[in-house]
Amino acid sequence: MKKIVTIIGARPQFVKAAVVSRAILQGKDFTEVIIHTGQHHDFTMSDIFFEEMEIPKPKYNLEISGLRHGAMTGRMLEKIEEILLLEKPNWVLVYGDTNSTLAGALAATKLHIPVSHVEAGLRSFNMQMPEEINRILTDRVSSLLFCPTHTAVKNLKSEGIEKGVVRTGDVMADALFYYQNLAPQRAKIFKTPPVEKFALATIHRAENTDDIERLKSIIFGLEKLNLELPVFLPLHPRTRVKLKELGIIPKLQTLEPLGYYDMLQLLLNCSLVLTDSGGLQKEAYLCKKPCVTFRDETEWVELVKSGVNKLVGTRTDSITNAAFEFIERGPFFTEGLYGNGHASVQIIQAMLDYQI
Repeated sequence: MKKIVTIIGARPQFVKAAVVSRAILQGKDFTEVIIHTGQHHDFTMSDIFFEEMEIPKPKYNLEISGLRHGAMTGRMLEKIEEILLLEKPNWVLVYGDTNSTLAGALAATKLHIPVSHVEAGLRSFNMQMPEEINRILTDRVSSLLFCPTHTAVKNLKSEGIEKGVVRTGDVMADALFYYQNLAPQRAKIFKTPPVEKFALATIHRAENTDDIERLKSIIFGLEKLNLELPVFLPLHPRTRVKLKELGIIPKLQTLEPLGYYDMLQLLLNCSLVLTDSGGLQKEAYLCKKPCVTFRDETEWVELVKSGVNKLVGTRTDSITNAAFEFIERGPFFTEGLYGNGHASVQIIQAMLDYQI
């Protein structure tokens, strides 16, 4: 039996890994060893996801977090290399665009272990984003590149990458289709919607939390919207710290970070999503919720083109104008942008069929 070493470290990766790990177990062609880098390390950002989504317990937890990008990636690279030499896997599987992704891909490549990259081919075309650098470098060294969309395939082709490219659809769609019916029963806080109509908001990107004016502008926009439509804001630990440092107490309903089922329950029942998260933009679409995005660009360009997502930057008036426009005139949702919910099975089959 062949062995896969899966490397994860951040909240969105736990969601993606849950459905792929299930496919690995069901297929019975691979054994899986999970390395948790510790990039998201506290209970609300990590442990609760392993419990709720029934992800196999990591064999290794590197507990590497809270460092600058270079130091974090370097230490992960060192530790992952040691484990790969010990485990001798047939494949290393990485997800998305974090420091954990890049460290895993580099460690494997230098040991001549083939890399599978889930969510390959995404591009924001903003090289100021650490995630963009991680994506590009990971794609360059991967043997199998699993693309969620046709746009991702085209991005890779434009960079001269065609070998090993597989359009699978998005594993986030697999997760949502599987877990959405479980949310009302398994949610711990929001078994029923908090109010009849409300908006769900998140803020976590460093370019928004570390820039005082951008953060204030977003909060003001949410407060203005809250006068017309209640806004629920689960606070990422980074965002909570920044707001406390600035002495800002948002005039809306803030929450502690939520587990997967409570977050999904809010998403399924809200009227509108406002976020700077890449994953939540997709999940909003999959739940047929319009999305206002606090960024100047997005990797999920098909959402903007189809009219279900508006890029507004961080100006207060841009945020509120887009939100109220969605409230007055809901968007039309095109079906099938992210596949049919079987991406995980295609990923495992492609790894099984690949001739190394």
